[in-house]
Amino acid sequence: MKFYNLLIAIPFVLLIASCEKDVLSQLPVERTELSDIFNPKDKQGTLIDEYLAAVYAELPRGFNRIGTNLLDAGTDDALSGDISVTGVDKYKIGQWGPSDLPENPWASGYSAIRRVNVLLANVDNSGIVDSRKDAFRFQARALRAFFYFEMVKRWGGVPLIGDKVFVLNDNLQLARNTRAECVDYIVSECEFLKDKLPATLTTADLGRVSKGAMLALKSRILLYDASPLYNPSNDITRWQTAAKAADDLIKLNLYALEANFGTLFTTRSNKEFILAYQQADNSTIESLNEPPGYMRGGQGITNPTQNLVDAFPMSNGKAIAEPGSGYNPADPYKNRDPRFYLSVFHNGFSWLGSAVETFVGGKNNTRNGIGTGTKTGYYMRKFMTTSGSAASFSNATHNFPIFRYAEILLNYAEAQNEVLASPDASVYKVINDIRKRAGITSVIAIGSMDKDQMRKFIRNERRIELAFEEHRFWDIRRWKIAETVLNGTLKGMRITLNPDKSLTYDPNFVVQTVTFDAAKMYLYPVPYIELRKNQALIQNQGWN
Repeated sequence: MKFYNLLIAIPFVLLIASCEKDVLSQLPVERTELSDIFNPKDKQGTLIDEYLAAVYAELPRGFNRIGTNLLDAGTDDALSGDISVTGVDKYKIGQWGPSDLPENPWASGYSAIRRVNVLLANVDNSGIVDSRKDAFRFQARALRAFFYFEMVKRWGGVPLIGDKVFVLNDNLQLARNTRAECVDYIVSECEFLKDKLPATLTTADLGRVSKGAMLALKSRILLYDASPLYNPSNDITRWQTAAKAADDLIKLNLYALEANFGTLFTTRSNKEFILAYQQADNSTIESLNEPPGYMRGGQGITNPTQNLVDAFPMSNGKAIAEPGSGYNPADPYKNRDPRFYLSVFHNGFSWLGSAVETFVGGKNNTRNGIGTGTKTGYYMRKFMTTSGSAASFSNATHNFPIFRYAEILLNYAEAQNEVLASPDASVYKVINDIRKRAGITSVIAIGSMDKDQMRKFIRNERRIELAFEEHRFWDIRRWKIAETVLNGTLKGMRITLNPDKSLTYDPNFVVQTVTFDAAKMYLYPVPYIELRKNQALIQNQGWN
């Protein structure tokens, strides 16, 4: 099935971007009659195309979506560069609750699910051929499963409403289903839809859900379900199920690691992205996150922590504290994992023909000439292009990766490691393949780690490989380590320029005091406004 706009034929990838301004202002049905959208005389399905594109536009768009901040700024990996406390900061300082959620997709999630159900209830009234009706149905159901997942990972069990399209006089006092019931529903939808959706997509259909996207969703939710937060008794069968789900996707042989990590995120079509939020080319990532002090006017919004920087190994693959790593505290950015240089701006980084200066008083350590620039000594580099001149940005591809193949490999390695008494060759292969793509040439020998060591290693690989892609926020929760990593202080690098032009590095500079209440903060509170509207809802434990 091809998608196209009313005015000009374009790939579906751009239709999502355009519909945010055009279609969403016209749809849903409150602004356009259903009889116009699902019209027996319409043999082309043009308005249904646009209606479905508006549903796609509700997928997570990532990047600087919470105010102007990344979700990762709510973890131990980054801080917001804003001078005042931002919404995402509240996740780390305990200032969030039922009446103040930095992000709250409860209402928007159910709005998107309602749009899906409207389509399912009315698509038979259209004049398009039956095969195309089915294609619309399957895509819509796939999106609905994803919207439910987005709510379940935040709140646990939520009300499952089936195909119901509620109207004004319906009873909306709906109790929450259990988390197990929600997981079973999402997994069953993935199972049904995986063979109903196309295995491969044409260029014109990039951004649509596919068989791979359903298997990726299944892999992620089953991995979460097997994790300590949801599997306190460590039921090994859950890990087995999660490992198989990831392996099923791997064995499709439709995806692979891109050779170049550096261009992975600025290429619209590549063999690693399974599903990405498609948008028109732009320069928003650069303008918000590039270090201030360049003529292009970057704002330096995202400041990676020293905690994250220390997680990157050396180019020889050894951790910085490991004997023989070659790490030099007086030259801390030399010979690091190549992913470090593609993820983080550091002092001395060559950018647009000049070195980044994040030392105290450096040209890139102030914003608009006044105040503080970076709080941590770093800025985010990932996702950016070097396109444009020293004076201005050029628009470039920035499609947020909802699912990519590296995650699936890491899902498999994590689950498989938990299944076995000690990691097997397949686990080592995943780690070695990902590190080899990154540019690390050393190979980890089979049998060199026990199960606990491999678990720690895999978790660190997820942290650095998937940095700023909205995984860390959920990983530290499902691993139940947020109470450790988000209690105490986060560190930055304070760099002093000495009179002789040498630099002194202090990697223990405290940049933020953080707190996490394990009694309640592993799940979001149900928003207070939803409790007021629906008396059948029960609040999550610990939230009042």
